[in-house]
Amino acid sequence: MTATAAERPPVSIITGYLGSGKTTLLNRLLRDPGMARAAVIINEFGEVGLDHLLVATPGENAVLLQNGCLCCTIRGDLVETLAGLLAKRGANGVPAFDRVLVETTGLADPVPVLRTLASDEIIAPRLKPGAVITVVDAVNGAAQLEDCPESVKQAAIADCLLVSKTDLAGAPQVARLRERLSRINPGAQVHEVVHGGIAPHLLFGAALDDPAAKGKQVERWLNEAAFVKAGRGALHRRRARGAGHDERIASFSGRREGAVTGAGLMAWLNLLAALKGANLLRVKALVNVEGRPVAVHAVQSVIHEPVELESWPSADRGSRIVFITRDMARAELEATLPALELEARRPQRGAEIDPEAYARFVRAAAGFRANNG
Repeated sequence: MTATAAERPPVSIITGYLGSGKTTLLNRLLRDPGMARAAVIINEFGEVGLDHLLVATPGENAVLLQNGCLCCTIRGDLVETLAGLLAKRGANGVPAFDRVLVETTGLADPVPVLRTLASDEIIAPRLKPGAVITVVDAVNGAAQLEDCPESVKQAAIADCLLVSKTDLAGAPQVARLRERLSRINPGAQVHEVVHGGIAPHLLFGAALDDPAAKGKQVERWLNEAAFVKAGRGALHRRRARGAGHDERIASFSGRREGAVTGAGLMAWLNLLAALKGANLLRVKALVNVEGRPVAVHAVQSVIHEPVELESWPSADRGSRIVFITRDMARAELEATLPALELEARRPQRGAEIDPEAYARFVRAAAGFRANNG
């Protein structure tokens, strides 16, 4: 049985390159009273200094912390770990946690974790995606973006970017890193942190998983203005030297006036994920689906469940879409948008398919085949 959005704990991912400060951030978060009902999943207890917080062991791979937070290790399979926590939630010594944090290793690609959360038949109906939080080291971050494609991807898919160790780097160095991160991911919220110190709501409020979200919260999540600004300077930046792996990353924004159909939205998303997903690092959109505001979020081939909002954030009823891509041009994405106009139609009597609907689908799908070889 699928739980309602209010009943499903959000799962947020803390990622970042080796030595960026993920463990320091996590330790600081676990001391915050607001995190008392969180479950935390890490790779090894030994990597996190929890000895002074440990008070009980409710399960084979879990410990209970003094603040009530549950912490467990991944032993082989994330699905198995999450399913075990959900099965015991509120019983057998396991607190009724209201959110889950997953800390990745420094070289990890967060996308497989997101795919698991979105598609696994056991846990997807009982959890919802939270924020992706990426920690970037102010001292070494620029070199890591230059040399390590994993670091660039971790930054590109983040909802929230934390620039750590700013007390050890000069102000010009921090400013250059922040400017570079804004090119990679214009829409992310960016905060500077020292020794992991930051209010939890600044991190977890970066995701949009609440149908009751309104006004500024929705606009801040989409952050369309930042993508418009980034798009104006894209040509100049691609010609710049010394941009490292992130020179392949580009950001675009697009609009489509008038309502689209629900069938068209799902056709577009599925075709986009299947045929363009490898180079489509992120899509966020606020779409007018037959007059209703629907928030859409995809990472590569992972499509999160669209969230129908209770109200529009403003008087603007146009569909607004922002993209972060790798080795893709704006024209490639614009060519896919006619798929949004597809309709769900019954076939004519006596025919296996509706010829007119099929012809429209073929025309729309042609936009996805362009430059896809």
